[in-house]
Amino acid sequence: MAILGALRLTQSPPALAGATPPATPGRSSLHFHLANAGAAALVAASLLVADPAPAFIVRRLLSLSLSGSYSRKILGMGGADGVACARVWPQGGGPYGKQVTRGQDLTGKDFSGQTLIKQDFKTSILRQVNFKGANLLGASFFDADLTSADLSDADLRAADFSLANLSKANLTNANLEGALVTGNTSFKGTNINGADFTDVPLRDDQREYLCKIADGVNSTTGNPTKETLLCS
Repeated sequence: MAILGALRLTQSPPALAGATPPATPGRSSLHFHLANAGAAALVAASLLVADPAPAFIVRRLLSLSLSGSYSRKILGMGGADGVACARVWPQGGGPYGKQVTRGQDLTGKDFSGQTLIKQDFKTSILRQVNFKGANLLGASFFDADLTSADLSDADLRAADFSLANLSKANLTNANLEGALVTGNTSFKGTNINGADFTDVPLRDDQREYLCKIADGVNSTTGNPTKETLLCS
């Protein structure tokens, strides 16, 4: 993460007195935006290599850099001179749940009803954990073991389940809109009654399996599970 501490996003230095202005008025501004977009892309690449983060954060970083808001929006500004530093939770916590939850054995823990937005559960053992009704918006379950976990009624929008094991998990009435399930995410034996899979990118084999067991309507969104899975 050293690259984040060293990254400075500053505008081009002012032209020297008497210097000839650029022929095209918007050229320096264009160069500035392109330079920052490149810097943001470099940061995003380093994040993915050193610490796979939810893809929506990386996409947000790039979109902000291109829109002119730059990565300061999601990278906290530290130091008197405004050096960008990553607002991440290296110990595996989150903006709401500060306890260490990354790479931990949390078997059987009770997180029901808690607000755990963007909480980091990467590579954790979460067997039989109770997340019923929890707000897990944008949480990361990258490569986590969620066997027999209770995620019923949970807000899982934009959560990252890449490489996660959801075997026998309870996703009844969960809202997974925009969640990530790339890689070998396993849904074997999962209860998805009333779950909302709107905009969840699924492999053909995952979709085929889930469509066979899909049933019910999500009570929060009003969307039938089979429709959100685009079942034929």
